[in-house]
Amino acid sequence: MKGRHALVAGVDSSTQSCKIAIRDLETGVIIRQGRAPHPGGTEVDPENWWEALQAAIAEAGGLNDVVAISISGQQHGMVLLDLNGEVIRPALLWNDTRSAGAAADLIAEFGAEELARRTGSVPVASFTSTKLRWLRDAEPEHAVRVAAVALPHDWLTWRFLGYGPKHASRLGPVLAALTTDRSDASGTGYWDGVTGRYDTELFVKALGHDAIRPVVLAPQEHAGLTPAGLIVAAGCGDNAGAALGLGVTSGDVVVSIGTSGTVFAVTDAPSGDATGTVAGFADASGLSLPLVATLNAARVMGSVAELLGVDNQSAGELALMAEPGAGGVVLVPYFAGERTPNLPNSMASVHGLTISSATRPNLARAAIEGMLSGLAAGLDALRAVGVRENRVLLTGGAAQNLAVQVIASQVFDASVIVPKPGEYVAAGAAVQAAWALTGTRPDWPVEVVAAPKRDYRPLIRAQYALYSTK
Repeated sequence: MKGRHALVAGVDSSTQSCKIAIRDLETGVIIRQGRAPHPGGTEVDPENWWEALQAAIAEAGGLNDVVAISISGQQHGMVLLDLNGEVIRPALLWNDTRSAGAAADLIAEFGAEELARRTGSVPVASFTSTKLRWLRDAEPEHAVRVAAVALPHDWLTWRFLGYGPKHASRLGPVLAALTTDRSDASGTGYWDGVTGRYDTELFVKALGHDAIRPVVLAPQEHAGLTPAGLIVAAGCGDNAGAALGLGVTSGDVVVSIGTSGTVFAVTDAPSGDATGTVAGFADASGLSLPLVATLNAARVMGSVAELLGVDNQSAGELALMAEPGAGGVVLVPYFAGERTPNLPNSMASVHGLTISSATRPNLARAAIEGMLSGLAAGLDALRAVGVRENRVLLTGGAAQNLAVQVIASQVFDASVIVPKPGEYVAAGAAVQAAWALTGTRPDWPVEVVAAPKRDYRPLIRAQYALYSTK
């Protein structure tokens, strides 16, 4: 199995789609790939994820020659199972904000400092615990049926091993066979990364009664074997998968510009932030992953580009025609509410428009400056809990836009590099599969395609700070 032709697979079951990358064990080189879409919305029937996984595997040419696989997935999503292994209701995804009131209730009952101490994080609407509390209060007829609570990657791993509802599975609804990893468990709001245990009191306070939670596996552990002998690794949350795929080490801060935005680092010691800005997650290697998330990232560029009647590339070209600071125009990019700062009911706004400043280039630049300023505030929050960066790794599709790279060098007071575009969550899952197979974490190279000259312009952040928390 350890020969140079052995293949491992990594899956990224994200909000938008399911991607699979099959890689050479020794080199990490992608041999083949597959992809299938997921439905839109903030609540989804998990069966759609299962069908997309099968379609992505088929597009990638199947798994007959693959020896190990790992499934990563979007964090926080609430998958509810009854005693028969049936999904009780559509899964609420991380970006569903209806549980904002439930988060406030939990904080009021326990206190922000106590929750940060016990779980590393103060819950917001994206966390699983708040969704369970919302369920208890809004849909008690569903809450009372809950026999097990899983996350998206947990449920997919369980199904992949042959478990599931009686009518659709090989092994039946063995709820005790549910597994997860420490990275995804740390995003639930009821798991303690210091002790490595679930906090049953917090879980029961959220749901209203106890239920099965997945067994938390170590990074290199197996979740099980398929009948064909395929090793299935523990899996992980999407951000932890990206950290593995990028080979993030101490001193690296990742700024990921997807539909949503994340700013995270890998640290030796766990962090707790009673303000709730930094989530004290665990990573997928046995360390910690302090993280700041925003709901608005690449969608900001897309929305403003559409308003201007151009594509993202042309919007970037327009932005580079304007001066840093966009002539005083500031766009606060809360198009979908916001998680950081915790303003779930907020809206986007534009400030500083005058006869002279109201130009297409200024608006295009203000969109990018606003998007990146929100993420730079995330870096400030990481620094406040002790993170010290040597460089910022700018990732995600928007990071390949020249204007985003140039403006990032002006917004972040740190060195910025841009890794080669890639599906780094799936790459990280493949790393995990290789680790489970061999017992050793592989060190696959990551290529850097851009390193813009450092050109920090404090004016941009200063203007943004005037309006971003109002």
